[in-house]
Amino acid sequence: MKKNPEEKKESEGKVAEQTPVKQDAVQTSERRAEPVQERKYFDRPMMKIRWGIAHINSTYNNTILTVTDITGSETLARSSGGQIVKSDRLESSPTAAMGAAKKVAEIIKEKGITGLIVKVKAKGGPNGPYNPGPGAQAAIRTLAREGLRIGKIEEVTPIPHNGCRAKGGRRGRRV
Repeated sequence: MKKNPEEKKESEGKVAEQTPVKQDAVQTSERRAEPVQERKYFDRPMMKIRWGIAHINSTYNNTILTVTDITGSETLARSSGGQIVKSDRLESSPTAAMGAAKKVAEIIKEKGITGLIVKVKAKGGPNGPYNPGPGAQAAIRTLAREGLRIGKIEEVTPIPHNGCRAKGGRRGRRV
């Protein structure tokens, strides 16, 4: 059943009659004495972020953290899992990485760094594993918990494009 054009105008008129109630509510808010303030999403004052680069070298034997300035030329702080724990087998553990990250975070906070770009590197190369050790994720999480802003996280593991000959000989490693 198609409506006539006249019936459409009548139905549109009925809708228009209902809308003045909403317009009336808008007008009452405009009549207020005090101006309506826009809602602020951030209550704290916006501070200028000073960025640094956190290089996390994470292997299965150790986790080394180095923080440089944004150009990468000046080292601001560095620590490793071996400085935190006593035994060699615990150097690559997440606990040691967390301790190293806390130590680094304290040093760079004193120097005024508030944000970090994180570069995670595994051993890589022609023979090494291409995935980072267990301490990398713990170190990143600890840096964030210490109040540092994490800008981005990059994977910078060196991957050969058929460069050097891999070890193992012609027939490979026989297990």
